Amino acid sequence: MTTLTEAPPPPVPTVPERKPPRRRGRLTPYWLLLPGILWLLVFFALPMVYQASTSVQTGSLEEGYEVTWHVATYWDALSEYWPQFVRSVLYAGTATVLCLLLGYPLAYLIAFRAGRWRNLIMILVIAPFFTSFLIRTLAWKTILADGGPVVGALNTLHVLDVTSWLGLTAGDRVLATPLAVICGLTYNFLPFMILPLYTSLERIDPRLHEAAGDLYARPWTTFRKVTFPLSMPGVVSGTLLTFIPAAGDYVNADLLGSTDTRMVGNVIQSQFLRILDYPTAAALSFILMAAILVMVSLYIRRSGTEDLV
Repeated sequence: MTTLTEAPPPPVPTVPERKPPRRRGRLTPYWLLLPGILWLLVFFALPMVYQASTSVQTGSLEEGYEVTWHVATYWDALSEYWPQFVRSVLYAGTATVLCLLLGYPLAYLIAFRAGRWRNLIMILVIAPFFTSFLIRTLAWKTILADGGPVVGALNTLHVLDVTSWLGLTAGDRVLATPLAVICGLTYNFLPFMILPLYTSLERIDPRLHEAAGDLYARPWTTFRKVTFPLSMPGVVSGTLLTFIPAAGDYVNADLLGSTDTRMVGNVIQSQFLRILDYPTAAALSFILMAAILVMVSLYIRRSGTEDLV
């Protein structure tokens, strides 16, 4: 007879104890953030503090300025230059709407219909960035010149009659009118609308469109119920990237407009560089910043999305 003996159980593998991470490793993310924080402090926070102190100063450039907490500068600046504030909001808002109407179909085409031409169209969209902002704006003086082909075509189609009735042009002249300033703003900031829209549309799963078609949804219904709601982050991002710089722009109004089309950016630039009234210029800058922050906050809350591209 043979005696069967049970084999000993296999040894249980021992898990080595994890050593607590070193404190130096915990501080690594903060060290990586330090250059960016210092950059914001030196080139953003400190100038903001300096401008805030300048806005409550009194004096002159010859005698020197002194902080006297003269907050009435804000009210004086707003009461005197409120038409420029309203004009800036109207021009920037109109340009933003035009950029959205022009940019959304193009972004949709690039995302869903461009095919092998996608890269070429994207290069054409960002091509204006290859030249200076000033050169692009000066080009519009040639495009909208009196007696040019654009003005001639608009006269033939009687478009200038309608724009003159709306107060956008003056007779047969387009330059030095609100229409010229709005055209310049729309052209210069259109890429800032197209790129976020394209990024947002590209993220949409094509199977959602197929599912809508399987449920007998028409193309317009699919766009209204599926495509546009899912592209809202791009819409919000694009409108913000267009409206904010357009509201503070002064180059387009200076080169394409006249004294009757001056925006608040022109007033700030003039106060800083020509009139040399630094407190008023600083106060106007803070009023503009506060107004934009309020409008942006209300807009984001109203849009119902915080997932920005």
